[in-house]
Amino acid sequence: MKLKNIAPVLMVLLTSTAFIAITYAADAPKAADKSGSTVVSHTAIGVVKKVDAKSGSVTLFHEPVKSLDWPSMTMGFKVKNPALFEKLTEGRKVEFVFTQQGRDYVVESVK
Repeated sequence: MKLKNIAPVLMVLLTSTAFIAITYAADAPKAADKSGSTVVSHTAIGVVKKVDAKSGSVTLFHEPVKSLDWPSMTMGFKVKNPALFEKLTEGRKVEFVFTQQGRDYVVESVK
């Protein structure tokens, strides 16, 4: 195969990949953090398994998170605002919004 025949194929692949990435990124809610970086928020429903207000964390068993293609699982989250612990009592089913901040997932709000 000659190199001039590869160029159109590569162009189609790159264009398709860029379109898919843009489409996927457009589906997730976004906001800017203090540094101006884009922060994507995700909504999930879960049950509070453990609360550790002293360390500012909570363990939740959550249903699948479609925006991240995550299955149901139990995992720990940091809690942004200590006032949210009033709604995060063990055994309670909650709807919550979280973001990723560095290596941590942080609960931003709770219903």
